[in-house]
Amino acid sequence: MEDPSTATMSPRRLAVLISGEGTNLQALIDAQNTPSLPNTRIVLVLANRKHARGLIRASTALPPIPTTYLGLQPFLKSNPGKTREDYDGEVARIVLRAKPDAVVCAGWMHIVSEGFLDVFKGTRVLEGEKSLAREIPVINIHPALFGQFDGTHAVERGFEAFQKGEVDELGVMVHRVVKEVDRGEPLIQRRVDVVKGEAIEAYEERLHKVEWEIIVEATRIVLDEVQPPLSSDGSS
Repeated sequence: MEDPSTATMSPRRLAVLISGEGTNLQALIDAQNTPSLPNTRIVLVLANRKHARGLIRASTALPPIPTTYLGLQPFLKSNPGKTREDYDGEVARIVLRAKPDAVVCAGWMHIVSEGFLDVFKGTRVLEGEKSLAREIPVINIHPALFGQFDGTHAVERGFEAFQKGEVDELGVMVHRVVKEVDRGEPLIQRRVDVVKGEAIEAYEERLHKVEWEIIVEATRIVLDEVQPPLSSDGSS
């Protein structure tokens, strides 16, 4: 249920980037317009994989959430001479047109370029688009503690390192996205229990439950930073 104290305010608009199952997206869908994420509406879910189940989660939500798909290789194939940076620019353009107050990478398996981030900082204006009134924060969830296991396969690498005694603790974080992979300022970090000799599936189950909590908490932090919403200027 929506918080009555925010009912007359313009809703805070959220764009979510995904690649797969979309369980972190589901946590955000379930939290929007509740005390955990008040006065918030997901206005776009963009996937870079055509069959990402998160697209179905969004389109079958009540009310349905607009979705779009843009894959890197299909983009490059249909646009000869274009580059990965051009792809990032097109993703940024699609997101900008949804007029979000924040962007959440919720299992987005694509390293964004510095040019992509510059668009949301407001230091780069895409051709045909307006300059931003203010920076739009971009955040990402990563299944490791800060500085521990940057990049891909962090869960598997971390679990193996713990079982070998190379690290004493594991966890998950949500951080601001910067050009250095998984090196942005952590908004929230939380440790996840891990047991010697257990199956990795047991650890993953606990980790995912923590992810679903902190992605909502961190999203609220950045949305609270950018009040009033960009959409409060009367645009829709």
